[in-house]
Amino acid sequence: MKNENRILRKISVHLSLKLLECQVANKPYSSVAKIIEYHLQPSLTCHAFPFLTSNSYETRKFSFSFLGSLLLCPESTLRCFSGSCPPYYRVRYEASKDPQGLQFPVKFTIWIPEGVKTLKGIVVHQHGCGEGSCASGLTGAWDLHWQAVARKHDCALLSPSYEQPQKANCQLWCDPRNGSGQTFLRALKDLGKMSGHTELSKVPWALWGHSGGGHWAGGMTLLYPDRVIACWLRSGVPLFETNPDREFILPYKLNPDSLHVPIMCNLGTKEGVTVKTGRFSKVWSANQKFFKKVRGAGGLVGIAIDPLSSHECGNQRYLAIPWFDACLTARLPSKPSQPLRKMKKDQAWLAPVLDTTAISVQKYKGDPLKGVWLPSQRIAKAWMHYVSDAEIPDLTPPPSPTRIKFSNPTPNKVRITWQARADIESGLSHFIIKKNGKIIGQVPEKLVNRYGRPLFQELLYSDTPTQPLNVMEFIDEQTEELNQYEIIAVNTVGLASKPSALTTQQKK
Repeated sequence: MKNENRILRKISVHLSLKLLECQVANKPYSSVAKIIEYHLQPSLTCHAFPFLTSNSYETRKFSFSFLGSLLLCPESTLRCFSGSCPPYYRVRYEASKDPQGLQFPVKFTIWIPEGVKTLKGIVVHQHGCGEGSCASGLTGAWDLHWQAVARKHDCALLSPSYEQPQKANCQLWCDPRNGSGQTFLRALKDLGKMSGHTELSKVPWALWGHSGGGHWAGGMTLLYPDRVIACWLRSGVPLFETNPDREFILPYKLNPDSLHVPIMCNLGTKEGVTVKTGRFSKVWSANQKFFKKVRGAGGLVGIAIDPLSSHECGNQRYLAIPWFDACLTARLPSKPSQPLRKMKKDQAWLAPVLDTTAISVQKYKGDPLKGVWLPSQRIAKAWMHYVSDAEIPDLTPPPSPTRIKFSNPTPNKVRITWQARADIESGLSHFIIKKNGKIIGQVPEKLVNRYGRPLFQELLYSDTPTQPLNVMEFIDEQTEELNQYEIIAVNTVGLASKPSALTTQQKK
């Protein structure tokens, strides 16, 4: 570890300056690559930063940016990247030498909410196939919006990152029977020992998966139904029969115990619903077969079609996170030793497939085993907005920022930092900075997100924060002897929090 830190610091100045130069000038990252190759031993590059050697330009760019952000951070962050930095913990496993084991290296990063003595569950955010998606898993545990729902229910947030080469067979990890399921269980034990929360190996899971991650999450639900609180399948489902075009994907048998698990099949309309051609055009037919099989047997399965997107995750989190909130509330037992509670079926709402209107189960006139299943009236109303225009309303502002601190990087300048929690319904869009009663800035300065609503942390294709992570800080030039500052959080529908406590800073 000391040797790793020494090597990293050796390149930190060069790399940080080059990253800044490349980002500002929009230049390629080749100069950064040369610095990495010159200073880092090949073994260290492959062990700590495997995506740096990817053939994909976008993956290398992401990885360089990720590494650069770490090098600009204190030593504690370097420890976090390599292993332990509460409230984040990480383990990494090499590929198995056993042909029946996991054939790719993998990292598991977990976030433990502050102040929780005994965890009640784990929210798992599983990326999809390919190098870019795998690399995006590196930031999943830092997602403030997903942390919000995990924190509310005393759950951890776990984000795996498989080191799958771009052209390798994704089924070697996204089918949990190929070793990733057992490696996941092993990680929970090791992370439990590392964090002091040994209950991690026993608590239930709320599974979210995108694309190949949907195959994995669905497969885990069929294999371990008694451990799964709820399962959200974005653009990927497990198969129950062999696909002649993809015979290497092994089908599952429907486990009767999985019929008690709430499942949502979520995909974009351009994945075969309204757009019938293209790379992802068969996603809809796979979802239809999955829904017919599970719902027809009495399973608690819904379908939510994003009217705007294709395979990218879009704005699905604004339905997925409240949906998990409802399922966690309904299913987590009052005592950890008790089994998961069953959903109250009389509170469900139903809707015809491809319709946009849901009604209570008592008033539904069609065949209930052919209707989209929704857990409650609140979620049904959110679902109706989502499938219509993906714009789910929200009337609750985010929490106020806290823990404001000041430092003076240079004379006449002050660095303001703070902490903030996301709004469960709508996340965090940006912060407004006020000095002496007047607005002086916004963080981030520009609101961008190519895959949906602008978010403070922005978003990657696979629904994880971009790198480098945006920091809650603002640099101000002081002109008065005494200055009073306030920070206001704004969520993605434009609702503003109450200002943070008024804080006074004296010019130094």
